[in-house]
Amino acid sequence: MGEILTFAEVQDLLNPHLYSVEERIREQAQEFDPAVAGYVSYVCDKGGKRLRPTLALLAGGATGGITSSHVDLAVIVELIHVATLVHDDIMDGAELRRDQPTANAKWGNSLSVLLGDCLFAHALKLATGFSNADVCRRIAAAAAEVCSGEIIQTQRRYDLKLSTTDYYRIIEMKTAALFSVACELGAFINDSNPALIARLRDFGSKLGTAYQIYDDCLDLAGTESETGKTLGTDIRKGKFTLPVLLMLQNGQKINPAALRDLLLREGDVDEEALTDMMNTAGSLQASAQVARKMVIEGRDSLTDLPVNRHVSGLRSIADHLVSLIDLVE
Repeated sequence: MGEILTFAEVQDLLNPHLYSVEERIREQAQEFDPAVAGYVSYVCDKGGKRLRPTLALLAGGATGGITSSHVDLAVIVELIHVATLVHDDIMDGAELRRDQPTANAKWGNSLSVLLGDCLFAHALKLATGFSNADVCRRIAAAAAEVCSGEIIQTQRRYDLKLSTTDYYRIIEMKTAALFSVACELGAFINDSNPALIARLRDFGSKLGTAYQIYDDCLDLAGTESETGKTLGTDIRKGKFTLPVLLMLQNGQKINPAALRDLLLREGDVDEEALTDMMNTAGSLQASAQVARKMVIEGRDSLTDLPVNRHVSGLRSIADHLVSLIDLVE
């Protein structure tokens, strides 16, 4: 199994490489026209958790060693992620992200749409730098999957017939795809065998899916001071996430008609009433249990990987997510 690392120890393990990733991300702004560079710096320089770069680097270390190509991969997946955040904030009307005004709050929707487009295009341009064209193809496919997931979620807004199966498919596309490709390509770049690549891909997919469930729970039960971003946007925009879907299925403890009426009040949800219903139905706790089970399944995918500190780091990331999920309950 290898040693057990704390989340802080994982960051220490990767520090030199994460520093390189941060430097490279900051440098990307200079690749744009001077009239655009300031906008790029604004949305990229704030940092964030850098989960996807961390996974790309750990997957590289787990399968032979971290190279400059892994740093490139980490930069690319983070730029795609930032692009999705810029677009998400526009669609959600969010005003706060990482404790600062969102791009749309600062400069309006029109400029922010184009800024997200620029980041997507630039990330894919960077991806063409890999000597193996399969890496670029996988990154492009993951980016398309993320956008497709967002489209499907938008199509299904205010849809009371949305099933949990539909929901899982959406979040596997819009969130887990980038987690999955970061882990998969981290191993692929090291010429790992197909079975090992598949294990890491599965780990990333399950971790990303669980992380989105956790984030959806936070959107309903967290506080903006803790998260540094605008909350409650999902329910106000008719995006029914797992806690809501589980409530809709639980007609014994709550009044289904009252819940449907509450959910369909576009932009004017009684959040206190919704919280009371969630507490009665226990749907927040049930969602957290689903997320926890998924993380554990993902961690099991790491069985039979080589014993080294980077594999221990991947397990520690999973354990850290479980500890965050436990706080939701």
